[in-house]
Amino acid sequence: MTLFHLFILAAIQGLTEFLPVSSSAHLILLPQLTGMQDQGLVIDISVHVGTLGAVVLYFWKDVRTVLSGVIDILRGRFTTTGARLALLFALATVPVMLAGLLLNMTGLDESMRSIKVIGWAMLVFGLVLYWFDQYGPTHKTATDWSLRDAVILGLWQAVALIPGTSRSGITITGARALGYTRQDGARISMLMSIPTIFASGILLGAEVAATADWQAAKDGAIAAALAFFTALLALTLMMRLLRSVSFTPYVVYRVLLGAILLWIAYT
Repeated sequence: MTLFHLFILAAIQGLTEFLPVSSSAHLILLPQLTGMQDQGLVIDISVHVGTLGAVVLYFWKDVRTVLSGVIDILRGRFTTTGARLALLFALATVPVMLAGLLLNMTGLDESMRSIKVIGWAMLVFGLVLYWFDQYGPTHKTATDWSLRDAVILGLWQAVALIPGTSRSGITITGARALGYTRQDGARISMLMSIPTIFASGILLGAEVAATADWQAAKDGAIAAALAFFTALLALTLMMRLLRSVSFTPYVVYRVLLGAILLWIAYT
């Protein structure tokens, strides 16, 4: 794969991963709409790993608290703030991991990578985001995150396995439905991505090592590095904009793109 192709993929992933517009959908659409070589799941996950580095750096204070909580749990201390957060994030990750395993075993993950599925997901879940963002209650902050909310948001996150849904978009939707503010809902959503992407990266790394596809590993490393920088830029801009701008601009983009994709799919 050429460096230019890897740069395009990394730019798309980095700029869309933390925006509620579905980075995975854009990666799937690129070869289908342009005729470019399909990058495959190896590169898809690699650029996601690059964005993982960006979110860890941006939210390092929170990540450090969670990591200290993991150490506390290993020492048998479950009452610290870090231990509580670590358990909540682990719990919120279980549904998407189980659902992802099921889709992979049945082959449905590949069959859903179609323009029609992406178009409907873009449209429907974009409107759902708009509804809860505009009419959802706003009485919770990140400190109110509870066991119940972790389970609920974990189930919302599992829905993101449908291409075009957007992991960040659907978890932000769930957070707004539960009453979290825009900024705190986005913060929880971004932090929830860390264990999910990390687990996917570990599984993919094992697969690459097992098949000894070192060229794919090399391409993936380059794409991950490029995605890191673009993702950090996009994340910084979005979190700043949320202080004064709603999610409506992203919804408009989703609806327009979804309508165009459905027109293409059905004609």
